[in-house]
Amino acid sequence: MSVTDGDPGDERGPRQRIADNVARVRDGIAAACRRAGRSPASVTLVAVTKYVSADLTQLVLEAGVTDLAESRPQALWGKAEALATVLPPPRWHLVGHLQRNKLQRTLPLLAMLQTLDSLRLLHGIQAEADRLPVDERVRRDVLVEVNLTDDPGRSGVALADVPALVRAAAEAPAVQLRGLMGMAGHPDAEAADARRDFARLRTLRDELAATLPDPTMLAELSMGMSGDFEAGILEGATLVRIGSALFEGLT
Repeated sequence: MSVTDGDPGDERGPRQRIADNVARVRDGIAAACRRAGRSPASVTLVAVTKYVSADLTQLVLEAGVTDLAESRPQALWGKAEALATVLPPPRWHLVGHLQRNKLQRTLPLLAMLQTLDSLRLLHGIQAEADRLPVDERVRRDVLVEVNLTDDPGRSGVALADVPALVRAAAEAPAVQLRGLMGMAGHPDAEAADARRDFARLRTLRDELAATLPDPTMLAELSMGMSGDFEAGILEGATLVRIGSALFEGLT
């Protein structure tokens, strides 16, 4: 879809529609923060751009959202190249599975990998760092992705294996552990069910942080998408991953 597509009855251009959508989402974040007794500045809006073109992604940047996310490394490569000279520069997050054979090309583009889900992947990241000269090594910010339902068909590390992966990431020279990421059990879950899942992740984070020499290694909680980000914020989310709500009327 081109940036000229959209609702034919809507006279706003794509730039204005996205600006309005961003403002509406930020209002929702602020409202949820008021309910939680938190500052809106404590929540980072991460725009998930996996369903839209580089042109529309650039309009999100122009609307003031600089944290962008893709779920597929190949899509991230393409958009990072297309937007390489755009100001303000995007901060790229990966919110989908990262295979080891895509590490070399993907890691240098990332501000944050939100989906560290195995010791194997952690070892692969370390191996990539070890092959570089010492003065070229950069510690990559990572979140451990948790499978909150223990459904084997869902992404993320099983609940029982989270402590071991967190400890390993906390000690790995190649990464900087920042926190945990998780999704509610079902994308159409009731708000109460989503809050229950997010509360489980927050409680797990608090328990694990108490075992680390530096509890701030788990300061971040990425939880909440377009349909449930308010529940995430009420349970302590510091990052919310918003896609469809930002592109309403354009896809």
